[in-house]
Amino acid sequence: MNHRQVEIFAMVMKSGTASRAAELLNITQPAVSRSLSELEAEIGFPLFDRVRNRLLPTPEALLFYRDVEASFQGMDKLRTSAAWIRDRGAGEIRMASLSALSSSVVPRAISWFRAKHPDIRVTLHVLWSRDVRDRVASGQFDVGLAADEIDVSGIHYQNFINHRALCAMPARHRLCGLEVVRPRDLEGEDLVSYVPEDRLRKQIDVTFRDAGVAPRIVVETIYASSICSLVSAGVGIGFVTAHAAGGLDCSKIVLRPFEPAVGSRSLLIMPFDRQKSQHLRAFIDCLLAAR
Repeated sequence: MNHRQVEIFAMVMKSGTASRAAELLNITQPAVSRSLSELEAEIGFPLFDRVRNRLLPTPEALLFYRDVEASFQGMDKLRTSAAWIRDRGAGEIRMASLSALSSSVVPRAISWFRAKHPDIRVTLHVLWSRDVRDRVASGQFDVGLAADEIDVSGIHYQNFINHRALCAMPARHRLCGLEVVRPRDLEGEDLVSYVPEDRLRKQIDVTFRDAGVAPRIVVETIYASSICSLVSAGVGIGFVTAHAAGGLDCSKIVLRPFEPAVGSRSLLIMPFDRQKSQHLRAFIDCLLAAR
């Protein structure tokens, strides 16, 4: 039994005659009759009673046709699914990002992507970089942005942004008049900082130590957005990148270059050994353009 035999049988059932089925299938009537005879011989029971040049379905044929219809409906679903994937690709983009880029680059990229692909849902999780790495590596997310301190084994990665740290201070702070902030300027100031294991925090600690300055850290956090909020609330001075400060109310926070320069690097990461869908490629293009 092959698909063509079943297709011809189904067309005879729908049209009622071999001649009409032949016409609809653009084949000859003898070809229809031969196909039905071959199908009957293969399945082991008659499909039609030939009465006065008419084909009357047997009870067995009616039962068989029920399953044939179900299989054709399944094929229709497959065709619909294929068309949907062709036109829209994978229906969801799953992304994880470190906090420092979640309020500037990522929203901008998502906005641009959604303008071109409004039917594609984007899922965004803001996580610590090592969690971004682990979830991308396990295939839970399609793409991620993480600090370069992560373990890059088992993932595809490329350089995304090189960040330079800026000194963030509450508006009208006494240091706002400086064009450049140096470690000595922060002697005795309250600082909101990243947790000690953060790579940028380690660089800043070395800078203070080399300058002989002991900062007074009053709050530690893992998120750049939290540092921005704490600085805006007047809790203290912090260090963020320009991208982390994107979208902030500039009336509440002032950014100044910090010398000597310290910074970090973020990576764009993807699961290892997995092909990218067309829409994932488009989304990554938006991320790269939004930097």
